[in-house]
Amino acid sequence: MTSLKHLDLKSVPCPLNVVKMKLTLEKLTKNEHLIVELDKGEPEEMVLKNLKEMGFLFKQINENEKFIKIKILNEKK
Repeated sequence: MTSLKHLDLKSVPCPLNVVKMKLTLEKLTKNEHLIVELDKGEPEEMVLKNLKEMGFLFKQINENEKFIKIKILNEKK
């Protein structure tokens, strides 16, 4: 069964948000997915860019004018 972890990176500046996301991803077990909330703009761009570089699959699950929420699948392409 898959479980979800949640990481709130709203108001966390770059590059600290990328570092926190990477550290959290390293601790996931193979049956866990990660939900990440982060600010739109540069934080969103940096986190998504790093996820792509690391080969993680993810999808956007929610968005408003200030924040975006993504689900990172704990599996590589």
